Amino acid sequence: MTDTASSPSLVSAPAPQREERIGFLLVFLSALMWSFGGTIARFISVDDSWTVVFWRSVWAAAFLLCFMVWRDGWRGTLKLFRDMGLPGLAVGFCFATASTAFVVALAYTTVANILLMQAGVPLLAALFAWALFRERVTVSTWLAIAAVITGVAIMVSESLDGAVSPIGDGLALLIAFMFSIATVITRRFSSVRMTPATCLGTILAAGFAASQASTFTVSAGDMGFLFAFGVVNLGLGLAFFATGARLIPAAIAALLGTFEPILGPIWVWLIHSEVPSGRTIVGGAVVVTALLVHIGLEFKRQARPERAGVTGVPSPN
Repeated sequence: MTDTASSPSLVSAPAPQREERIGFLLVFLSALMWSFGGTIARFISVDDSWTVVFWRSVWAAAFLLCFMVWRDGWRGTLKLFRDMGLPGLAVGFCFATASTAFVVALAYTTVANILLMQAGVPLLAALFAWALFRERVTVSTWLAIAAVITGVAIMVSESLDGAVSPIGDGLALLIAFMFSIATVITRRFSSVRMTPATCLGTILAAGFAASQASTFTVSAGDMGFLFAFGVVNLGLGLAFFATGARLIPAAIAALLGTFEPILGPIWVWLIHSEVPSGRTIVGGAVVVTALLVHIGLEFKRQARPERAGVTGVPSPN
């Protein structure tokens, strides 16, 4: 007992390191699960996008509800829903809109267009946080935001000359906009756990889709893919991220999140032979490069000690 008390670092050091490694793995797995969204969707033969939104949202809501009950119990789950308040309702609405727009957009544009526009969400969130709450934005962030806007403009330019549907690119931009707003709200109310908000978002999406769908009948094969679309792609991805993001620095979580827009178009290309256009590749490269450079600079800044002898790595909580 004396040895333990005199050398606490020998005992306590491995635990944070182990938790951080688990956080790395969980956040990477969340990006990996999300990256399969476009690939799974391309296997579904249902013509009505609202039917797809309905079943995907139902399966995701069921999974997330079961996850929260398993983790917090029925009373704890109900308390989480009660405590999320208006911020949770706002995030739920943003998530419902974004997840619905993703499915509908797949009928009008390529997976690469949708995912690569989403890569700029962290930088767009910084822009909205400055506009709404006057949060400080560094010069490097402004430069990165400008680069993202340029990259998105290159991709969207295809819809201006009729090369792709303006509806698809418009929905892709709506997705990025809604995720950015949800990110700002989550940062602003960091004390509120947003897992029930994401679950509420899936419930809202299912309810709206139910009012728009022409049919709820799908084949057994399509239902299997819809189950994977809702549980594996959406629900499991959210569960991994919500659990792992609290264990690692925000910059690293954002960096690992870029695997979704990078891997997503690759899976669709390899499995479905959906080749991104030249402008999508160029614009997407600009967006992803800006994001990676910005996150790298941010991580370096966070790792810099605020004063001698003190680590600059923030607490994951």
